[in-house]
Amino acid sequence: MISKEFILKKTAQLLLHAIFWIAVLFSYTYFFGYNTENFNYVFSFSLFLMPVTIGTTYTIITILIPKYLLKEKYLLFILYCIYTIIISAFFVVISFLYGLIFLTGTKIGDMAPMTRSPLFLFIAVYFVVFIASAFSLVKHNYKSNSDNQKLKNKILEAQLKLKEQELKYLKMQIHPHFLFNTLNTMYGFALKKSEETPEMILKLSNLLDYLLYQVDKPFVSLQDEVNHIKDYIALEEMRFNDVLDITLNIQNIDHAVQIAPMLLIPFVENSFKHGRIRNQRLSIILELEHYDGQVKFKIKNSIFDSQEYNETGIGLANIKKRLLFLYKDKHTLHITKDEHWYEVHLNIDTTKGKIYE
Repeated sequence: MISKEFILKKTAQLLLHAIFWIAVLFSYTYFFGYNTENFNYVFSFSLFLMPVTIGTTYTIITILIPKYLLKEKYLLFILYCIYTIIISAFFVVISFLYGLIFLTGTKIGDMAPMTRSPLFLFIAVYFVVFIASAFSLVKHNYKSNSDNQKLKNKILEAQLKLKEQELKYLKMQIHPHFLFNTLNTMYGFALKKSEETPEMILKLSNLLDYLLYQVDKPFVSLQDEVNHIKDYIALEEMRFNDVLDITLNIQNIDHAVQIAPMLLIPFVENSFKHGRIRNQRLSIILELEHYDGQVKFKIKNSIFDSQEYNETGIGLANIKKRLLFLYKDKHTLHITKDEHWYEVHLNIDTTKGKIYE
């Protein structure tokens, strides 16, 4: 069923075309009426010339331009244009003969001065054809640009939705990964029937609150992320007791600074999970500061001389993907290892652009 919008659009197009051809008819009448007072002759002659002009114009703008020129079939376009000009020139000559024979009775002196030579007729007809073709090309160009822009917008929207879905999937992986490590710690406390278990449950409650209500936000304050890290470290300190030797150096944390949630905690988790006790100590050094729009995070943990440190775990793989999605050209991540230390350096620029750029 034809929609009302389609009918209105077609009606507007027909009206616009009708106005254009009426304007051409009056232009012909004015042009060919130069230096003559025989209005009836000029109007009749102009009216007879109109079908030639209309036919030539629509042949070019509705057939030749869209089917050959826009599809880059230039040779065929030129060939068919030549055919069209030859055929239309024949009808222009017919129009000249019409004016000479039927309107003046073969008295060339009675013809309007501008109609006595077919050259002026050719100029008038092909000028109109040229103007109409130029408008048609501009219209096609505008429509093509508009369609390309719409297509680009659809592609960008699809990419954005894909990235959002993939980020959600990565976060779904983060939750069980984090909880698995934390519950292992609680399990150890439960086996020992430690008096610190209630405090540990409270810390875990804070961490779960962060997971449930903060991690789904695109950004959280850097201070919230720091508090989250501190709660996690507090849980690990209870588990390791005197074995843990941890140094925290956190400076210049501005509450206004925003960061994607749970970007830093996987590195902290890995330091406890994969770090090794050396000289009766698991040594971890964590440094975090915000300076001049840059979040600078550094963490290192002790390892054995011959230890094969796992760099392909699910936590590290996910965090690299998240960094790539969220801070594609706005972060640097360097991971190094020597005989005694495994070290992570992460810098994030919080001043540039928006997420998904």
